[in-house]
Amino acid sequence: MKVLSQDLRDHLTSGATTLCRCWKVIRTDGVVLGFTDHDRSLSFDGVDYEAASGFTASEAVSELGLSVGGLEVDGALSSDRLLEADIAGGAYDNARVEVWLVNWTDTDERLLLRIGNIGEVERADNAFRAEIRGLAHALDQEQGRIFQYECDADFADARCGIDGGQPAYSGSGTVLSADSARLFDAENLAGYADGWFTRGRLTWTGGANAGRVIEVKDHTLIDTTASFTLWQPMGADIAAGDTFTVVAGCDKQFGTCSAKFSNVLNFRGFPHMPGNDYTVHYAKRGGNNDGGSIA
Repeated sequence: MKVLSQDLRDHLTSGATTLCRCWKVIRTDGVVLGFTDHDRSLSFDGVDYEAASGFTASEAVSELGLSVGGLEVDGALSSDRLLEADIAGGAYDNARVEVWLVNWTDTDERLLLRIGNIGEVERADNAFRAEIRGLAHALDQEQGRIFQYECDADFADARCGIDGGQPAYSGSGTVLSADSARLFDAENLAGYADGWFTRGRLTWTGGANAGRVIEVKDHTLIDTTASFTLWQPMGADIAAGDTFTVVAGCDKQFGTCSAKFSNVLNFRGFPHMPGNDYTVHYAKRGGNNDGGSIA
C-alpha cells in the first residue's frame, strides 16, 4: 500500500491539481537521467528532470500474484542526453526506472508510483519505445545451476580458469573496411585460425563505438584478412581504422574445451549425463543389457 504525505493528500482532494509524472533512469553504468511530461524542467533529490515534449507513457498494468506488470514509454530522441547510439549500444538495457507522481508547484509533494527495469527497446524514425517491466520480472530469470551437457561458465571467467588476456586467446585488430554495422574485415589477426573468434567477445578500443562490447557471430580467415560478423549491429558506423580487441570464442561443448583449450578439469557441464534415449530405452533379448552406454 502506498502512503501519501498529508500535503499531497490535501492537494489530491482539493479538486484542482497540478500534477505531472517524472521518470528517473539509472543505467547500469551509474549514469542517472531524469525526464518529465511537464512543460518545464523540475528538480528534486539532486536529479534534474528534463521537460521532454512527446515523452509519454502508456497505462500502467499491475498484476496479482507473481505475474509481471509494466508499462511502455514513448518519446522522440530530442534530448541531448538521450543518444540513439547509447540506446542501440545497450546502455539502457535493464536500467532501473522510477516513476514519480509530482506536484509541479511544490516538488516536495510527490509519490513513488512504480519501480521497474527497462526491457525491450524499439527504435524507428528518430523515436523510441521502451518497455518497463515490473520488479516481478526478476523471478522469471533462471537462478542457480542447470544440469545440462554444455558448460555454464563464461569463457575466461573465474570458474573457467583460463586467462583470456594471454596472446594465445586474444588479439588486437584494426578495421580495413566495413560492409555494414555488423560486417567488417580486419588486419593484424592472421596468426589465429579460421573460426577461432567465433562466439567470442569483441571490445572496441577506437572509433565511434569505443567502449562497446559485442559478441562475434562468425569469424573467418582468408589469406591474412580476418572477416567478422557480429550478432547485432553496432550503434554507430564501423569505419576503416577503428581498433578493437577480441577474445577467443567457446561453444561450451566438452570436445571444444578439451581440443581447443585443454581445460577439461574446469569444464562446468555434465557431458556424461544420460539423455532422452537412455530414459526411454528398454532391454531387448540378445541386446547389450549391461547398463552401459547405449551410444
